[in-house]
Amino acid sequence: MAVPNTQTELPASAQTPLIILDSNQQEELNDTQLNHSLHRLETFLRIFGFCQYSALSITLSWLVFLLLGVALPLSIIELSYCSNCEKYQIKNFELEILVSESLLAAISLLFISHNLRKYGERKFLFVDRCHGHMTQFREEYLQKINGFFRLLAVWLLPCFLLKTVRDVIRMVYAHNDSWWLSVATLFASLVSWTYSTTIFLSGSALFNLVCNLQIIHFENYGKLLERDLDVSVYIEEHIRLKHNLSKISHRFRIYLVLELLVVTASQFVALLETTGNPDIINFINGGDFAVSSIVELVGLIICLHSAAKISYRSLSLAAISSRWHALVTCNPNDVSQRGISSNGGNLEAAISAGSLPINYSESDLESIDYFPVPTNTQMASYISMYHKRQAFVMYMQSNLGGATIYGWTIDRPLINTIFFLEFSLVLFVLGKTITFTTK
Repeated sequence: MAVPNTQTELPASAQTPLIILDSNQQEELNDTQLNHSLHRLETFLRIFGFCQYSALSITLSWLVFLLLGVALPLSIIELSYCSNCEKYQIKNFELEILVSESLLAAISLLFISHNLRKYGERKFLFVDRCHGHMTQFREEYLQKINGFFRLLAVWLLPCFLLKTVRDVIRMVYAHNDSWWLSVATLFASLVSWTYSTTIFLSGSALFNLVCNLQIIHFENYGKLLERDLDVSVYIEEHIRLKHNLSKISHRFRIYLVLELLVVTASQFVALLETTGNPDIINFINGGDFAVSSIVELVGLIICLHSAAKISYRSLSLAAISSRWHALVTCNPNDVSQRGISSNGGNLEAAISAGSLPINYSESDLESIDYFPVPTNTQMASYISMYHKRQAFVMYMQSNLGGATIYGWTIDRPLINTIFFLEFSLVLFVLGKTITFTTK
């Protein structure tokens, strides 16, 4: 006799999970992720002294900078110097490199901390409550904030490895009587260099982050044109974007100018010192010039590339609006009130879907195409919308400015000029320092 199955099936309600996230809970979860990313970014900035919100934090930040960024490397240069070690260490080179690194780190620390103290993290990054909590922007905000840390890691780690290799080689050839003292000196030198370089590159990466967060809104402007909105809404949104762009230019203009001047002056000094020194220059005694030049060029290019990118997005809005106006005008059914896409395929679909009615008689020989004549009200409305769009396009074409520095638009020709100038100086320095000699 078969044993009856004593297990009972659970009802459907019991099999479903007890906790179901509704749309509001999912929205709160996504907001929590954005807040967590912003908090992680603020913690990183606080560790390196950028968050100077009180007199105590200002004092501690600059005290740590003076100790780790200035006093510690200066003490290492003085203690490790020997009169008969010119082949492995040139004191003038070390001091000039320390001055350039300290100046660049101080500029980043000063201007970034000033903006954070004045505007706060969200206003500084333009991650306000209105746009930062919209679903279509939240995910992109998270990607850009995570990209800040990836950018730092991508450029900082190779430079750190190059710096470590150079210092280890010098320690092997010109070590002190005690290996423990040499290792301690090496460790202190790497800590000081990492601290100063991280502050400098963090300033450039933060400027890149601010530009990338605004580029999200510039790229979304084309999608805004596809919606059924009044022309005044498009103009208002463009005014807001241009206002934010002018704020970015105003907040970072002195920072960009000082960074460019210090980097250029540092490269010229390195070039003059390496070419005017009568002694043998190799990777051991002049390698810091190579490492410093690479770091300075990387930080400058990050800033210039970000400014050129947001300028290009701003300039492209005029072309996008002109294309939108042309597509809407060429559509005989005026689908502007329903919104159209900016590509040709969707335009053809819109025209075919909204084509004019065609009536046929009973006989094919007598068939004619019937086009209803628009009324005066419809014609006046169409002409009015056309003039509004035309005025909007003229407005966009007359507001082509991008990121500026005291009126100079940061575009690709300016970027190419600065890049090849700095890159030529760096190549000269590398050609004089990345050498190995047997003499």
